[in-house]
Amino acid sequence: MFKGSLVALITPMAEDGSLDAKAFQELCEWQIAEGTQGLIPVGTTGESPTLSHDEHRRVVELCVEATAGRVPVIAGTGSNSTDEAIELTRHAKEAGADAALIVTPYYNKPTQEGMFLHFTAIADAVDLPIVVYNIPGRSVVDMSVETMARLAKHPNIVGVKDATANLARPLHTRAAIGPDFCQLSGEDHTALAFLAAGGHGCISVTANIAPRLCAEMHAAWAAGNFAEAMAIQDRLLPVHDAMFCETSPGPVKYAASLLAKSSAFCRLPMAPVAESTRARVKAAMVSAGLLN
Repeated sequence: MFKGSLVALITPMAEDGSLDAKAFQELCEWQIAEGTQGLIPVGTTGESPTLSHDEHRRVVELCVEATAGRVPVIAGTGSNSTDEAIELTRHAKEAGADAALIVTPYYNKPTQEGMFLHFTAIADAVDLPIVVYNIPGRSVVDMSVETMARLAKHPNIVGVKDATANLARPLHTRAAIGPDFCQLSGEDHTALAFLAAGGHGCISVTANIAPRLCAEMHAAWAAGNFAEAMAIQDRLLPVHDAMFCETSPGPVKYAASLLAKSSAFCRLPMAPVAESTRARVKAAMVSAGLLN
C-alpha cells in the first residue's frame, strides 16, 4: 500500500512561532517534485506535541490540499488518550487523508492488552487505514510482534512504522503476519537494512532536506541496483548522524532553514540547537552535496 521514500514532515513556523502555511505547502510541493512517495504531516517531527488541536487539523488540511491526490498523505493522529486519537483520526478522514499514523500511547504506559484495545477502538470508530507507530524511545512502551499480529487481523490496521532499530523485528513481523502487512522503517540509518529484512519503505526525517537522494536510494534498491543504493546510503550517513545529534526536529529544522524551506524555530520546550550542532549540520549537508 505504501512504499519507498516517505517523509515525516516538519511544520514550518515564523520566527514568532506561528504556523507558516505558505512555507508548509511549498515544502509539500517540493517533496513531490523531488520524488517523495508519501507525506506524513503532524508526526513528532512536525511538532505535534506543541500544536493546538486547531493547528493540528489545519496542517493536515493544508497537506491534503497541497498534495491533491498525487501521493498518499498519512496524517499523524496519535494520542495517549484514545478518545482524542479517535477525534483526530475522524478529522483526518474528513480532510481526505489516505491513512493515519498512530503512535503507541506515551506516558501512561499501557500493557500489551491496553495497546490492543486502544488501537482496536480507533480502528472500529473510523474507517481509515491505520499505520501503527512503534517508537519505544519516545513512548516507553514497545508493541510486541504478538500484539501487532492480533491487530493486523483488523481490516483497518494495515501496517507499522517501526522505529525500534531492531532489524530482527521486520523478519518476525513478516513471519507472524505475512508479506502484505506494510512495514515502514522509522530509522533513517537502517532504511536499506530494513528493506533487506522485508520492509517496504522508510518514513524519513532526512528526506525533509534530501528528498531526491532518499527517493533515488529507494528507487535503486527496488530496481536491484544495490551498489548504487548503498553508495547513496554512505553519502547520506553523515546527514543522518547530524539530524539526530540533538533531539529531532531541532537539527532538521535548522537544516531546512539553510535551504530556505523554513525558519529554524521550534516551539518550547525544544531549545534552539547549539552552535556545535549548527556547524555539524552544515558540514554534513556540504559533504552530501546539499549545500555549496
